[in-house]
Amino acid sequence: LLPFTSQEQERAQRLKARSVTGRPAGPYRAMGATKRLVSSLHPGVDTLDKVFEDASRRFPDRDCLGTREVVMEEDERQSNGKFFKKVILGQYRWLSYAETHRAAACFGVGLAALGQRAHNNIAIFCETRAEWVIAAQACFMQNFPLVTLYSTLGGPAITHGLNETEVSHIITSRELLETRLKFILLEVPRLQHIIVVDDTPTEWPGYPRGISVHNMATVQGLRTKPENVCQGRKQPMPSDIAVIMYTSGSTGIPKGVMISHSNIIAGITGMAERIPNLGENDTYIGYLPLAHVLELSAELVCVAHGCRIGYSSPQTLADQSTKIKKGSKGDTSVLQPTLMAAVPEIMDRIYKNVMTKVEEMSSAQRTLFTLAYNYKLEQLSQGRSTPLCDNLVFKKVRSLLGGKTRVLLSGGAPLSAATQRFINVCFCCPVGQGYGLTETCGAGTISEMWDYSTGRVGGPLICSEIKLKDWVEGGYHITDTPTPRGEILIGGPNVTMGYYKNEAKNQDFFVDETGQRWFCTGDIGEVHPDGCLKIIDRKKDLVKLQAGEYVSLGKVEAMLKNCPLIDNICAYANSDEMYVIGFVVPNQKNLLLLAEQYLIRGSWEELCDNAAMEEVVLQVITEAALSAQLERFEIPRKIRLSPDPWTPETGLVTEAFKLKRQQLKSKYQDDIERMYGGK
Repeated sequence: LLPFTSQEQERAQRLKARSVTGRPAGPYRAMGATKRLVSSLHPGVDTLDKVFEDASRRFPDRDCLGTREVVMEEDERQSNGKFFKKVILGQYRWLSYAETHRAAACFGVGLAALGQRAHNNIAIFCETRAEWVIAAQACFMQNFPLVTLYSTLGGPAITHGLNETEVSHIITSRELLETRLKFILLEVPRLQHIIVVDDTPTEWPGYPRGISVHNMATVQGLRTKPENVCQGRKQPMPSDIAVIMYTSGSTGIPKGVMISHSNIIAGITGMAERIPNLGENDTYIGYLPLAHVLELSAELVCVAHGCRIGYSSPQTLADQSTKIKKGSKGDTSVLQPTLMAAVPEIMDRIYKNVMTKVEEMSSAQRTLFTLAYNYKLEQLSQGRSTPLCDNLVFKKVRSLLGGKTRVLLSGGAPLSAATQRFINVCFCCPVGQGYGLTETCGAGTISEMWDYSTGRVGGPLICSEIKLKDWVEGGYHITDTPTPRGEILIGGPNVTMGYYKNEAKNQDFFVDETGQRWFCTGDIGEVHPDGCLKIIDRKKDLVKLQAGEYVSLGKVEAMLKNCPLIDNICAYANSDEMYVIGFVVPNQKNLLLLAEQYLIRGSWEELCDNAAMEEVVLQVITEAALSAQLERFEIPRKIRLSPDPWTPETGLVTEAFKLKRQQLKSKYQDDIERMYGGK
């Protein structure tokens, strides 16, 4: 952390945004955009193909996209007899901006030669990797709207997305073709061409008639054929659709959000303004799903500023990651990124891992760590730096992410105050907490880097404005004191064009008298005196109990997630019942310690199925809830312990690890009946 000046301390305390009408409902705008919202980075650079052309003209020889080479793969036998794939990876191999631009241009012409036409949708179903970005840029250049689908979506959701958008071409990876796509091909009758981004194999026998499988390199090679050389390209307009992004949706079937070129450019303009000194000396590590608006926007911000992007995955991120062979280096150690985006789930995991290590230290080391931690917290709150503590105590923790991280961006879900403080202190870098939705192009608010207050998501970005609207049923009003509260409405050039072929759901969007688009988020927020927003509730999470009390399930979960015994929790309530119940994924280490303490024996599955164990955990949860000042009626009265974690692969949480309440309810239906007395 650089030494703080009194000027920076003053910065942290100044107004971030104000209501341009002077009314508590807003609209609130960033101090740098009170006269008008900002919608582009550079004049005239108004479509995504121009953003990339501009970057490759300004930084032709700089590294753009990097991928680690695989030195060795092996199957390692685990203690339970199962085999797990481990890898040893080498250095990053880089493509320059000019090379990336050339690869994208060739691929775009190749796709056109395969019959893909401007304004006709094309799908990408692929893991986060350099080829994803090359393919996307190719589509932006040729004005092919790009349909993005999460690589963890199940068969029915993929089929729905591909059929709804009527695609004839899809870009995918060898692994996803062989493990997912292959099995639904007959259910997608319009599909004709599958383009695989991997180099091998080059022969694809055994696919249904009428479907051709090509390698990316072969398609790029079509550019040199005489009949394709003179093909002119149809340049997109700012209002043309760039991406149809299917949200993983915590409710119902996925919805496709139509995002125009101008929407994305406005969104990345707003985001870039919050990252201090962003430029060509920055390295970003890309490992979150590119089909998620947070990752796509972050990578486009980097490309527009000449940063380099090194690719990774959650399984190879750090030295301790599951796929990295013991003793070899994870991606952060090799890449040493300066910028990183993370969802709270990953930050919580890092926090818990480090805290477990602290518990295992000798008592002298533990005392030193705690002293240093508390001292630094105190210094940070006064705007001072602690170079000695950073070097002696926190250097080792900092090296988990490569040692050079200067900004961490968090989005996708709320970050707990404990985790945010921990990252600020131990990684010696600020956490910019952001709030946005696919429907607003991921943009909305991001906290300023020198604002060390927790639990808030910052003021509006320079591309958008925020209004609050009364939500009478939930008891939230603009006239509330000390702060106005209500449903959050986001307006601006980053607000997307609505849902694809889904008129019924489009009522959440509206256009005001000036022609500006707005989106009603369904989230409840309060605006603080300095113009910062805090998310306090969600309309969909509100349940009315039999006796008339309203319970916000999201609030209950957020409070209880800080309990060290809980890795994940889903609160549940039925309107015809008197109390709340919960499904809990316990923290393995802490549950085993608790079982030992109470002399409860059995395997992990048996412990999670044990009624006595449930009682003990419930006791701990109740104490945690009371100390977090939850009301008695908000505290789960009965719980079910789940031995298996909830991951996007299980279909119980979204890509951003938000709970899918409907699916969780179906999974635990028998337990719900048991906990509500078999009614």
